[in-house]
Amino acid sequence: MTSSQVASLLAGLAAIIFLAGLLGHLARRLGQPAVIGEILAGILLGPSLFGGAISDTLLPTEIRPSLTALANVGVAVFMFLVGLELDRNLVRGTGRIAASISLASILLPCGLGIALGSYLLHSHPSDNRLGFLLFMGAAMSITAFPVLARILTDRDMHRTPLGALSLCCAAIDDVLAWSLLAVVVSIVGPHDNLWQTLLLIPYVVLMLYPMRRLLDWLAKRLSATGRPTAALLGLMFAGLLLSGAATEWMGLHFIFGAFLFGAVMPRSGSAAVRAELHERIGLVNNVLLLPVFFVVAGLKVDLSHIGGTDLVELVLILLVAIGGKFLGAYAAARLRGLGNRVSSAVAVLMNTRGLTELIILSVGLELGVLDTGLYSLMVVMALITTAMTGPLLDYVYPRKLALQTTEDDVTGRRRERIAVGESPSSAE
Repeated sequence: MTSSQVASLLAGLAAIIFLAGLLGHLARRLGQPAVIGEILAGILLGPSLFGGAISDTLLPTEIRPSLTALANVGVAVFMFLVGLELDRNLVRGTGRIAASISLASILLPCGLGIALGSYLLHSHPSDNRLGFLLFMGAAMSITAFPVLARILTDRDMHRTPLGALSLCCAAIDDVLAWSLLAVVVSIVGPHDNLWQTLLLIPYVVLMLYPMRRLLDWLAKRLSATGRPTAALLGLMFAGLLLSGAATEWMGLHFIFGAFLFGAVMPRSGSAAVRAELHERIGLVNNVLLLPVFFVVAGLKVDLSHIGGTDLVELVLILLVAIGGKFLGAYAAARLRGLGNRVSSAVAVLMNTRGLTELIILSVGLELGVLDTGLYSLMVVMALITTAMTGPLLDYVYPRKLALQTTEDDVTGRRRERIAVGESPSSAE
């Protein structure tokens, strides 16, 4: 890079960090997750305003490959942290109920997404019909586990029975949705070297067993004081990037390798180490690298030419995304014996999409499954479904009630005891 390009890159990074931080702060002041403001920052810097004049001035074309590289690193680290946050202990006590709700909240929006995809193919043709339909199903099915966890934490609900159930449902949702996306990527991606793709199976086995034990031993060896050392942090960074490189080389996307490396990190006896890893790695990533991803993603969003047909498609996308998730989760929760308010609250929370949806959409655009127009509409859907979560949750389940929710309310045991003859008062 020339001296001028280096100066432009540093100045552009400063502008990105400032704007994302400012809009993220404003979003929090309005009771929204910071990711809402950060995504908006990316869109505002894109071609939607003034024909891209802002982005051309702040982010010249010659520095954009460097920004894309930084964005990819930020996404890889984020996916590692998503995998790191998955906790099998969440399943205890609510596992069967959460599995039922998660399955219903995946299957219904996925089916509706495939049906909607059949309609959208007329205006957004794709070379790979099956890949497009499955991608639309996966995109409609996602729940953003990290954003949902942040919403619950901000409301002091993450340690309540309702919060635990919602987190468990979101965790299972994420695993199922990422698995479906992996199938889509394998279908749409290049098939020049099939033997490389077949290596995914032994690679996953290797990560789940020998690598998990090795990481457990290293974590204990390198963090004897209960805090991660510089050596351990370096090992985690190198490991997640190598795992991402491995799955990318095998024909899958690098996000899966980074996610898998976080998921196989040892849980027992290392909660403090995992918390420190999340705090230290996440802080730098959230402040520096993820804002770059928001901007890179926003540069591909063009809302300046939306017409009547686009608005109709946006309404259909919102109906399928919101209705499919809500109805699937609500119906399953009610069938498992949960009350109306608890079922509604879980269904609202399952509609949170945020950054996770944006990553999936970026993968779809990169693979050529989505065109720019449909990608832009789907980004708007991600924004709306995330922004509506807080206000809707306040309406269906105010914070005071949420904090008073008992374990029986979210396991269906209260209903079961009434059914066998106990009075409602004795069941409470």
